[in-house]
Amino acid sequence: MTATAVLHEDTQIGLVQIRVSNLERSLAFYQNVIGFQVLRQSGREAELTADGQQVLLVLREIEHPQVLSRKQAGLYHFAILLPDRPSLGLVLRNLIASGIEIGQGDHLVSEALYIQDPDDNGIELYRDRPRDTWKRDAAGDYIMTTDPVDVDGLLAASEGLTWNGLPAGTVIGHVHFHVGSLAEAEKFYVAALGFEPTTRYGNSALFISAGGYHHHMGLNVWAGQGAPATPQNAPGIDYFTLQLPDRQEIAAAAKRVREAGYDVRETSDGAVLTDPWNIGIHLMVQN
Repeated sequence: MTATAVLHEDTQIGLVQIRVSNLERSLAFYQNVIGFQVLRQSGREAELTADGQQVLLVLREIEHPQVLSRKQAGLYHFAILLPDRPSLGLVLRNLIASGIEIGQGDHLVSEALYIQDPDDNGIELYRDRPRDTWKRDAAGDYIMTTDPVDVDGLLAASEGLTWNGLPAGTVIGHVHFHVGSLAEAEKFYVAALGFEPTTRYGNSALFISAGGYHHHMGLNVWAGQGAPATPQNAPGIDYFTLQLPDRQEIAAAAKRVREAGYDVRETSDGAVLTDPWNIGIHLMVQN
């Protein structure tokens, strides 16, 4: 396969590993409120799944944790993509039953619900509208907004269905980070790694993707220009995986990142990168 200057169109987010302060408390939340299943648990780590096979989320308990600050670069939210609208409706029903505070937004390309875990790690749960309904503006950017979600419609779509946790077909759709500089983030994630911009909100936020998706990543400076990286002993994100079609695509991406002056570590199953705010990216071959 010929290497290109951008990530392959089939690139997808794989899993996300986050830090939590109390594994037992977080496991209860992620199973009962969100609907994950525990696939494996060992010591201070647990791997969570929706279908009983594919790991989507890893929880790592940290010792002597600091409180998460809103003035630091790092995780804004990770986003769980449901396969259809009735599934999102069932998620909403369970969130309402749990009594958790729920944010929401209709982004035209998708319908989304927003919550925080017990450590204030941000989580989005959403469903996409069909890709042929997504619209672009004159500059070629996807048109996205934040309108009220049709909550009654979501509940109606799931009427009479039974909540059994997250359904098969659930994946991690995207990740969204606070960064200290949009220019530096674009240099790393676009110019070096190979994502392509899809929507830009002035000098405050940038959305990027591979293969024409509305966004695999959101990047914003809402925590402040020059925001420092979240400490490793505070809740937040350790890393996420990017799944590429083959080792040649991984090698091409790693080469671009290395030539741009960033460190790359080769591994037995791919490559490991670290962005300017200490967020890890593991490049792996798709299952």
